[in-house]
Amino acid sequence: MDHPDKNLVQRRDALKCMAWAGSGLLWTLNGGVPSASPMGSAAAADSGFSFVQISDSHIGFNKPANPDPKGSLAEALAKIGKLPAKPAFMIHTGDITHLSKPQEFDDAEQLLAAAKLDIHYTPGEHDVVDESRGDYYIQRFAKNSGGKGWSSFDHGGAHFVCLVNVRDLQAGGMGNLGEEQLAWLATDLKGRAASTPVVVFAHMPLWTIAEEWGWGTQDAAKALQLLTRFGSVTVLNGHIHQIMQKVEGAVSFHTARSTAFPQPAPKSAPAPGPMLVPAEQLRSMLGVTSVSLVRGKKPGIVDTTLA
Repeated sequence: MDHPDKNLVQRRDALKCMAWAGSGLLWTLNGGVPSASPMGSAAAADSGFSFVQISDSHIGFNKPANPDPKGSLAEALAKIGKLPAKPAFMIHTGDITHLSKPQEFDDAEQLLAAAKLDIHYTPGEHDVVDESRGDYYIQRFAKNSGGKGWSSFDHGGAHFVCLVNVRDLQAGGMGNLGEEQLAWLATDLKGRAASTPVVVFAHMPLWTIAEEWGWGTQDAAKALQLLTRFGSVTVLNGHIHQIMQKVEGAVSFHTARSTAFPQPAPKSAPAPGPMLVPAEQLRSMLGVTSVSLVRGKKPGIVDTTLA
């Protein structure tokens, strides 16, 4: 694939962190250490386990930026279904629906069932804007979370943490975890060996990308402080509908593209929101993320487009 910025490619290679525009990323875990490879590549079928991330499906959206988000979600799921090695599970990092309507949740649930994978969800702000303040989401996708939405699970030697940072958002405001969830996180991590790889996923980024657009989480530093003793932490988010990444010590941050529509880069437009592009370009800006966790390799994330 041609990359216009060769220096950027070199920097990413130096970090062993490859990024492709768009559609999906395959993570593999081998011996408890995460790495990533392009979806459909031989490397994605390495020993260990892999999982996939999709985000921001916005089922119910019907504006010109993408009048058929159900169709593009179905394309993303079809791409996942053609992987040479079946992922262990899938995570969806929020904005499953556009307006939290029961029919939107029903449509999304029916489409996502086609993946034939266990799916772990976290809500986006669009999933909790209904009159129930998130109950529709909880009833369908977080029944075992004690009504809170946040949860954790273990797989293949790694610990996965689902955080919720979209409750009680102000318009255009930053995400928020809250003291109750932070206390839960401290308890959840307590007693786990520092060598345990940890994968955290939430909707809004846990690093501040554009404060004026609300692209960040105001109390993320408190959560990250609880994670500093772990030797490998991977943080996966959605919300901004584009790939951005950074590495701080043992923590790798990565945001995913949407399966519905792109958004502008920070400060390139007056405000965030659905970005209309020529129809022939749309699928090159949508994508899936595949993640591989492989012993001896640093976390890496690879995205592929729907194009």
